[in-house]
Amino acid sequence: MRRTVAVLTGLCLVVAAVACGERGQPSSTPPVAPSASAERPAAGDHLLTLKHNGTDRTYLLYAPPGYDPNRPSALVVALHFYPGAGPSMRELAGLDAKADTDNVLVAYPDGVGGGFNALICCGSQDDVGFLSTLTDHLVQTWNADPNRVFLTGISNGGDMSFRAAVEGTGKFAAIGVVSGGYSGKLTTAESYVPKSPVSVITFIGGQDRYASTFQTGMRTWQQRLSCRPSPKASGVPGVTHTVAGCADGSEVSVYTIADMGHSWPGAKSGQLAAPAAGLSATDLMWEFFAAHPRKA
Repeated sequence: MRRTVAVLTGLCLVVAAVACGERGQPSSTPPVAPSASAERPAAGDHLLTLKHNGTDRTYLLYAPPGYDPNRPSALVVALHFYPGAGPSMRELAGLDAKADTDNVLVAYPDGVGGGFNALICCGSQDDVGFLSTLTDHLVQTWNADPNRVFLTGISNGGDMSFRAAVEGTGKFAAIGVVSGGYSGKLTTAESYVPKSPVSVITFIGGQDRYASTFQTGMRTWQQRLSCRPSPKASGVPGVTHTVAGCADGSEVSVYTIADMGHSWPGAKSGQLAAPAAGLSATDLMWEFFAAHPRKA
């Protein structure tokens, strides 16, 4: 069942400055138009297109000041909520500042029609194929390190991260999911798990109306991969943390923030920001990615 707020006579009811959308998401700014200039690997912002299945897919690529096309760089692909676009994810997650410090490429793809064809919704595009094609392109053209490609997303983008982790075999070393889950019809099959190790870090708001669905999905994921979760001190009141080692060599790290809703913990600006959550999903995710390159 698609998780949306009902729309009556084409109007969204705005509550607490949040407009309606998938999983209760606010509307986003329109996708950024692609640049007309030729693609040349260099530091800076690059508004680009990539044709997949006959469709021009747009994305923003950020290369930090220290980027050197002759030296392999880790890559983080960041997926927005629905309805949304790459620039809104860029503002929310604050990944560019981390990229500047560690010399990492960050890609912000735009979903078709404002969303990605994930586990619950949205659309019918082959987004797993698109993300795989995008990753291959950035490895070949921008010298992204294929062993250090990571995927993150919130809400619809978080769901998409789980789908790509399962179906995009061998592409992603780890995923970081915020307010998203492993749920829906596809996940009912016992065999619907990654065929090669993909580590997971996820952040769940205790006040999120989908919190129980997300928690159930993580238990199912860990059971199927023979993971053994154990509690760890979070150091933050109201935040619980479990860490699990899995039989395939992957790791699962789950943070539950009791007083948070459907948000990105620690984000300072942007739609869905939760600056008072007590921890930074961006910081913790970045550390997790650095510690989890792709396993052979």
